[in-house]
Amino acid sequence: MASKLTSPFERVYQQLLDCHGPQRWWPGDSPFEVMVGAILTQNTNWSNVEKAIANLQEQECLDASQILACKDASLAEMLRPSGYFNIKAKRLKAFCRWYLDAGGFKELSGRDTDELRHALLHVHGIGPETADDILLYAFQRPVFVIDAYTHRIFSRFGLIEEGLGYEHLRSIFEEALSPDVARYNEYHALIVKHGKDQCRPKPRCAECCLKPDCQQGNLAGTGIR
Repeated sequence: MASKLTSPFERVYQQLLDCHGPQRWWPGDSPFEVMVGAILTQNTNWSNVEKAIANLQEQECLDASQILACKDASLAEMLRPSGYFNIKAKRLKAFCRWYLDAGGFKELSGRDTDELRHALLHVHGIGPETADDILLYAFQRPVFVIDAYTHRIFSRFGLIEEGLGYEHLRSIFEEALSPDVARYNEYHALIVKHGKDQCRPKPRCAECCLKPDCQQGNLAGTGIR
């Protein structure tokens, strides 16, 4: 069996890093801001999230207690740039209520990763990807985040089968890679960068740094799909 250091998942990481350079995620001035960003980035891009967070900061509302005290309509209006703002206002309030009831960041930091993940998944509006964003980027836990870009890139590459569930994919990556918060952080950011720039729904195989080893990239070179 190949070692983790020579696994194809490690090689892809290095190729992406060489191609795109360090991404230095996640943007945020505090763990709580990172958590808010993880909730707001659902179904939108980060530039829209930044506008919503700027609105919260401008109204001095980037705090769990202040968010809960804010009227629903006012909060939704601040979150408008992030899209689905009424839904996200409800989700953000549900998260803040849980966050404060659980004792805030200091108390939550004392929980082990599995316990904390289980609790996050029981908060209204938080699914596996958002929970793992929060765990990795806010709580600095070695949890690999799976998203649509991960599915697309690695199924085309030939390292995973299409249609695998979230937990199955997460376990594949975590078994193939050493548990390293900084590496998981950078890898996820690189996957997003590559998925946006090159491995798009209609892939740009000719300019892709992964093409030499990619199943779809090699087929694209022959004209076979």
